[in-house]
Amino acid sequence: MKLPVFSAAVFSGAMGLALFLCCLDRGQSGVAPEAPLALVGGAIYTSPTDDPIRDGVILVRDGRIAAVGPRGSVQISPDMETLNCSGLTITAGFWNSHVHFMERKWANAAKIPAAELAAQLETMLTQYGVTSVFDIGSAWENTRIIRGRIESGEVPGPRIRSTGEILMPKGAVSSPELKDALGFMRSNYPEIADATDALAAAKKVLDAGADGVKMYAAAWFPPYTALPEDAIRAVVDEAHRRGKPVFAHPTRLDGLLAAVRGGVDVLAHTTPQSGPWDESVLATMKERQVALIPTLKLWKYELRHDRPSDLDRFIKTSVGQLRAWAASGGAVLFGTDLGYMNDYDPTDEYDLMAQAGMTFRQILASVTLAPAERFGESKKLGRIATGLAADLVVLNQDPSQNIGAFGDVRYTLRDGKVIYRQSRAGGLRTATAGL
Repeated sequence: MKLPVFSAAVFSGAMGLALFLCCLDRGQSGVAPEAPLALVGGAIYTSPTDDPIRDGVILVRDGRIAAVGPRGSVQISPDMETLNCSGLTITAGFWNSHVHFMERKWANAAKIPAAELAAQLETMLTQYGVTSVFDIGSAWENTRIIRGRIESGEVPGPRIRSTGEILMPKGAVSSPELKDALGFMRSNYPEIADATDALAAAKKVLDAGADGVKMYAAAWFPPYTALPEDAIRAVVDEAHRRGKPVFAHPTRLDGLLAAVRGGVDVLAHTTPQSGPWDESVLATMKERQVALIPTLKLWKYELRHDRPSDLDRFIKTSVGQLRAWAASGGAVLFGTDLGYMNDYDPTDEYDLMAQAGMTFRQILASVTLAPAERFGESKKLGRIATGLAADLVVLNQDPSQNIGAFGDVRYTLRDGKVIYRQSRAGGLRTATAGL
């Protein structure tokens, strides 16, 4: 049976790095204070379905939202620090449900100086409002160290969930030389030939503490070796037995269908090389209640050396697949394949999702509430409501008026602490991805 949501990972400790006072325009550093915080004057989207609260106030105490409402209805106590959000827009913290900590810069994570590690996390994630990620392919023990340093309060960063090493079809693991050329760490990904291999590999990664499992349903290069469906099912059954989600890289339509029939929870990409998805494909996906991470911007990155006409056709197909899926009511999770792709700015992804017909509210859901629900965190994250964690994004302008505003972040807060502050007010980013 399909598991609708999955148990939340347990994170210990609160973030304590010195960025809070400087983020309140005091130009200071030191241990983040425990003083409560009031975000005052912003337009607040409490959820993807509710109308915004204009000139609103959010009160934060002990890392949680203590109150939210119009300015006149929320009393700000004298002990509170205030963050002026007049003219700005506030949403719940963003998720990126498809990232990788596999670039060489993350290697030997225990030895990276704290300031350098914090800068890398900011460059890749927190400057874009990301407070939660699902890493779906990296060296697990190294990623665990990154997560531990964040959770200990040593460095500011997002909540990290990880699948650890990717399960690969037999013969589909990239050569060390290719990983070197791509700038990735050398890591050992298990290869699977049958259901016995698959079960053993799934147990190993889950026993090591991973938060889910990622597999390639088919290899990403010729001859596109595929996993047998009974192997996919073996992985899914073991992960679901432990309450963990399963991601699949489909590569092609046959890989997509095998993954969906095998019971995976999340498809990590569209499959533009397969042509449009017809009604039978969409019906199968809907019946099995999968979620889709489109990664539309990835195709621009992958085909950046190809002829513009070929790139244009490829992106049009992927946008069309997302359009059909979203129109059918299918679940969409925002994700960009960061870490494989080193262009971290998500603005083009938001624009391409809009070109696929997704509304502002659908895109907001994909980056907030939909992943929180899919991964069992909706009682804690994904909305702005009393009692929930104060993971918040303050945007320079309202993305309901221009989707590009999703990528223009003034502040990022995790557990009520400012973990990113734009050094100066930037202009509204206008997405440029065209078809």
